[in-house]
Amino acid sequence: MHSYDVFRHYERQHWRLADLDLDAIDPALVRPEYVTLAKSATMGESNVIAAVHGFLNEFDDYDFSTFAVVWGYQEVQHHYAFRAWLAAVGESVDDTAVGAMRQPYAPGTTPSATLATNIISELTVNHVYRAVSQWVGEPVLEGLLLNASRDEAGHAREFIHYTTQRLAQRPEELPSVLETLYVYSSEAKIKHPVSTFKSGLTELGEHETIDTGFELFLEQIAAEGELEVLHDKVRRTFAGITGLDLSTNARVRRALADAIA
Repeated sequence: MHSYDVFRHYERQHWRLADLDLDAIDPALVRPEYVTLAKSATMGESNVIAAVHGFLNEFDDYDFSTFAVVWGYQEVQHHYAFRAWLAAVGESVDDTAVGAMRQPYAPGTTPSATLATNIISELTVNHVYRAVSQWVGEPVLEGLLLNASRDEAGHAREFIHYTTQRLAQRPEELPSVLETLYVYSSEAKIKHPVSTFKSGLTELGEHETIDTGFELFLEQIAAEGELEVLHDKVRRTFAGITGLDLSTNARVRRALADAIA
C-alpha cells in the first residue's frame, strides 16, 4: 500500500512537538503580527478533525483512509505546535472557537473534487508558511513555520498521488476536478476551503481565522505578484495531473468546457 510507504517516510523524517525549544523564545522579538499569524494558523489547522471525518465517510478504500489518518495526525501536531508557541508568549486560543471547527461540511461533488480541493489547500498553506517563515524575526516560530511548510508540501505530494490514481480509475470525474481548480484559482485573493466552509460560524466571533492570516500575508508580507505565482503553481500542478494545458484561467475554463461537452 502506498500509505505504508508514506507512514515509514513520516516515521523516519518527521519532527516532533518536543523539538520546539520554547524556552529559547525571546519575548523582545515577538511582534503582535506574529501572534495574529500563529492564532490564524491554529484555527486553520483545527479543521483537521472535520476533514478526517469527511475523508473516512466519503472514501471506502483502505489505502487512502490510512493516509488520511496519518495526515490528520500531522495536522493535529501543527495545531498543537502553534498553540504551544502562543502559550509560551502568554497568548491563548479560544477553545469555543476551536470546538466550532469540528462541525463537518459537505464533500466535494465527487471524491476526485474533494482530493483536488485538498491539493489546493496544501499548496496554498505550504507557500504561505514558507514565505512567512522568511519574514518573522523570532527563531522558534520561524522554525515551526518552516517545518509545517515542509509537511504541507509532503501532504500535497500525496494528495496529488491519490488524485492521479483516482482519475485513472474514474476519468468521468475529471470535470469536477477542473471545476474545483477554476473556482479556487480564479480568485483575486487567497481562498482556502476552511474559509469557504467555516467563515459563517458565529462561535468564531472576533477571533482570528485563517483568513486573518492570509489578509495580513497579502498586506504586509507577500512580494509583488506573489498571488499570481501561487496560482501558477497550482495550475501547473493540475496540468501535471491531467496532462492538459491549464496555464491560464481561460485555458482551465476551456478544458472544463471540453470535458463536459
